[in-house]
Amino acid sequence: MKTTVTLVAKPKKNIPFVFFLLEKDDVTKQPLFSFLGKDEQTYVRGVQKNFELKEKETRTFFMPRSGRRVIAVGLGKTSDFADKKIGMAHRMAVQMAKKEKIECFAFWAAPQRTAKETHDAYEVAISNALMANFEFVHYKTSPPEGHSFIKEIEAVTTKLPNHDIAEGIHRGVVIGEETNACRALSNMPGGDMTPQLLADHAIKEAKKVGIKTTVLDEKKMKTLGMGGVLGVGQGSDAPPRFIILEYMKGGKNEKPVVLVGKGVTFDTGGLNLKPGNHIYEMHMDMSGGAAVIHTLVAAARLKLKKNIVALIPAVENMPSGSSYRPGDVLRTMNGKTIEILNTDAEGRVILADALEYAKRYHPALVVDVATLTGAAITALGLRYSGIFTPDKKLEEKIRTLGDAVNDPVWPLPLSIDYEEDIKGTFADWSNADKPGEAGATSGAVFLWQFIKGYPWVHLDIAPRMTAMETEYLAKGAAGTPVRLLVRLLEEE
Repeated sequence: MKTTVTLVAKPKKNIPFVFFLLEKDDVTKQPLFSFLGKDEQTYVRGVQKNFELKEKETRTFFMPRSGRRVIAVGLGKTSDFADKKIGMAHRMAVQMAKKEKIECFAFWAAPQRTAKETHDAYEVAISNALMANFEFVHYKTSPPEGHSFIKEIEAVTTKLPNHDIAEGIHRGVVIGEETNACRALSNMPGGDMTPQLLADHAIKEAKKVGIKTTVLDEKKMKTLGMGGVLGVGQGSDAPPRFIILEYMKGGKNEKPVVLVGKGVTFDTGGLNLKPGNHIYEMHMDMSGGAAVIHTLVAAARLKLKKNIVALIPAVENMPSGSSYRPGDVLRTMNGKTIEILNTDAEGRVILADALEYAKRYHPALVVDVATLTGAAITALGLRYSGIFTPDKKLEEKIRTLGDAVNDPVWPLPLSIDYEEDIKGTFADWSNADKPGEAGATSGAVFLWQFIKGYPWVHLDIAPRMTAMETEYLAKGAAGTPVRLLVRLLEEE
């Protein structure tokens, strides 16, 4: 569903209003209140006490004479308010509007202290509103009245043109739409999203915005020595692909940022088959690949003056007579060998080749994004992605940016001490660590071996692969970390 977001000086007649209220706010002092008719204002004054909302409380009101709907959203105490709550408040407003079958609404948009703060505030507000409006209905039969979506949002302000608010809204729309496109791609069933179909999707989306695309087939990967990607993919009837997207709009001599996304289009675990309660969502094991594809599309739509590359090793990890086996040794693109102890630790194996390929660009920074380990979920729960990097200043920067856009990350240890845990018996490295011991860190340390000497960040997004019930988002893929990556690219 395409949602139109417009900046207006006066809302449409009888359009539903959304009031965002801090605790003890007087609704009659809200700028949007002045746009209500006299009868409506009288009615609101009569129910003033009902607007004393606690944080995350929502209520709806129906104006008896005009028929206008009003949604009130509680922001909590002034002393506890933080900018990141704006995004959650807009999600709540959209979810309530959808529940009430409201297709459009208006809210008050005020400039912030600086132009940047205004850009950032409305980017967060609108991107989160669009995310809350998303639901994956591709395979659902539409009800007679149609699926419930918000078609239009009006941001009301006093003076037009207001370029700062307009810019923030534009950014929010682009980032929200590309985050949702990432979610839709991740939600696609494995039978409809093979490595080749993922490559076709990347080509189609890249073509719209002028991004160069190259797809390497098995023959080309064999020539390059990509034994990790080929080894993991050899058990499937759907052959692997290596997807390369290049957006070069920065300086001629500017080193690019390289984004690497894990693209396992379905992960059975291979011969180390996953248990039934962990396998049904594994069509989303390409969420990292989906995220870097749509981050690059967002960057192109925002016309960032940057050089950016996205690399997606795409495979299907299946059990068959031709599958790679525990005990096999795979030789990667840089010549290092990997002893396979567990075929379900396949993500790090394919990323090893991708990280080596990234070095061809002499990158300023490499960021890999992967649903890599269940251990990250055990460590962090479902609220943070794990971040690993040897650069503490970069770690702190990305944490700050993640908090600002409601796409948070939390650091986990990365140390050469852990290298002892992944040394192979019959190869340079093993793809599995000691059971039950720092699995998320071991996975990160494994990847580190293939990118040492370059600025590098590993994001384990397994904890944030799917949305939580308390996030006011539809079930399924969460679109992590598109918002974070876009902000990082802008500020790197």
